[in-house]
Amino acid sequence: MPPHAIAYAELYVADDREAAGFLADSLGFEPVAVSGPATGTPDRRSTALRSGEVTLVVTQALAGGTAVADYVERHGDSIADLAFSCPDVRSAFDRAVLAGAAALRAPVPSPADESWYAAVSGFGDLRHTLVTEGEGLLLPPDREWALLPAATGTGGPRPALDHVAVCLEPGTLRKTAEFYEAAFDTPYYSSEYIEVGGQAMDSIVVRNADGGITFTLIEPDDTRLPGQINRFLESHGGPGVQHLAFLVDDIVGAVRSLGDRGVAFLRTPGTYYDLLTERVSGLSDRIADLRDTNVLVDRDEWGYLLQIFTRSPYPRGTLFYEYIQRNGARGFGSSNIKALYEAVEREREVAGR
Repeated sequence: MPPHAIAYAELYVADDREAAGFLADSLGFEPVAVSGPATGTPDRRSTALRSGEVTLVVTQALAGGTAVADYVERHGDSIADLAFSCPDVRSAFDRAVLAGAAALRAPVPSPADESWYAAVSGFGDLRHTLVTEGEGLLLPPDREWALLPAATGTGGPRPALDHVAVCLEPGTLRKTAEFYEAAFDTPYYSSEYIEVGGQAMDSIVVRNADGGITFTLIEPDDTRLPGQINRFLESHGGPGVQHLAFLVDDIVGAVRSLGDRGVAFLRTPGTYYDLLTERVSGLSDRIADLRDTNVLVDRDEWGYLLQIFTRSPYPRGTLFYEYIQRNGARGFGSSNIKALYEAVEREREVAGR
């Protein structure tokens, strides 16, 4: 019985109050639980935050020489654990280890209830904690938590987790995709080779049956010029989660709301929208709003999607966030990489005249 969904993502950070403050004040997440010395965990402090269907946990080491401190030193502020909710933790653990995952924690029963948890390795230094699925909030089970009073709402968008984008070392893409299919029953979903000027990258999407776990795996083509994937790998010190994509119903409204809260998004050249009607038909009445909010558009045979990316709020640029609205489309906006590149080149040409 394979994992069902991503229960939570845990970030190891140098400053948990600053990281939690960004998620709450800027992205509209609500603090729901805390853990630390007061709850019997002396070496680290954690805050769990929730928005819509997404749970994020930020954790800071309170002492040097710990696993959390070492991880932040190697990788900067980044995601250390993507936890999977499982119908049967013990069988999921056995399958992952048989497929080649390292056993980081053998299955043990939770002291609080009848659930189980375990942990195995993923790509790079990433860990997958396996937790028993159930109703309500799922939090890291290896520490005690104090629940916070229910929040009244912060006004931010209420997303679901659409996908996780992962940067991998050159030459490891197919091996990683095969491992995730064998270990976690997330088979091949789609793939694409993208050329952007002198740069190129290869990608494979792996996804479980109901879409609760979707990874976009990306490796740079090391026979071409280095680009953004290479820069991430250097800053992060190896493979890691590049961004989390949050699914929303109204991306234009979400971007305006988040912008009012101080969120910085990547800006799109105006020439991108001058070319947009040639790429995607039927959106002429929306172009003004899309241009105003810098939202990107892509279309596939099933429909279209709208997306935008935040700037990274972390010192080494080791994680950022995407907001995405799907109108039937099943892809991940790869055409926008090339379209943005062409728009920038056109803007340079116009400026040079």
